Amino acid sequence: MTKTQGTPADNPVHKPSDAPVADYVATLSAALHGPVRAKSRMLQEIRDGLTDTVEAHTRDGVPHDRAARLAVREFGTPDELVPSCQRELTLAQTRRTALSVILTVPLLITCWYLIWTTGQSWQIQHTAQLVAVPLAAVAAVAALLAAVAFAATGAPARRLRTPERLPLAVAWAGTTAGVAMVVATLALAVLSPPATNWPLVTLAAMVTALSHGMVSASARACRRCARLPVT
Repeated sequence: MTKTQGTPADNPVHKPSDAPVADYVATLSAALHGPVRAKSRMLQEIRDGLTDTVEAHTRDGVPHDRAARLAVREFGTPDELVPSCQRELTLAQTRRTALSVILTVPLLITCWYLIWTTGQSWQIQHTAQLVAVPLAAVAAVAALLAAVAFAATGAPARRLRTPERLPLAVAWAGTTAGVAMVVATLALAVLSPPATNWPLVTLAAMVTALSHGMVSASARACRRCARLPVT
């Protein structure tokens, strides 16, 4: 009785392993924090670089598995690479937080001004002024700081040293602006006559809720990035 040969499924063909590259990228991904798109783009560039290095070694006759290990070794350990990568991601998160403050604060100040000046008595206007103007000033200062940080973390950041505490300062500026947004809008909503101002109050409340959610989430991420070690 002759023994039949197994099917391809019974005799799997050994395929070259890219496990060292995948593990290396996964380790970096777990250690890095920042905007999702920027982080994904950075990891893809690293993966492409490793793949190119593996292919260069295999063209020189090195077995694929060994070529993958050599490529990872030549890139350096993740601990060596993480600080410089995290610096870029921290700057990207700082710019995102700054941009969210720059875009939302002027819009809300406009809403506050319309609520304050539309259909109110002198007494209500005076009270609203006492409450809203200081908060608007705080939000405006936060927006000004965000604008400076946005400019400082752009092209100049590639040539000049960015202040180490700038990301944390932007994060707290975003948090302060977010709190000022909510408090000022609630104060104006309470002080405004609902019969005349409800469309503006409703619009301001919706914009405030969206803005606060966006700015606060970005500020929290920025604080987390600011606390990570960078070169």
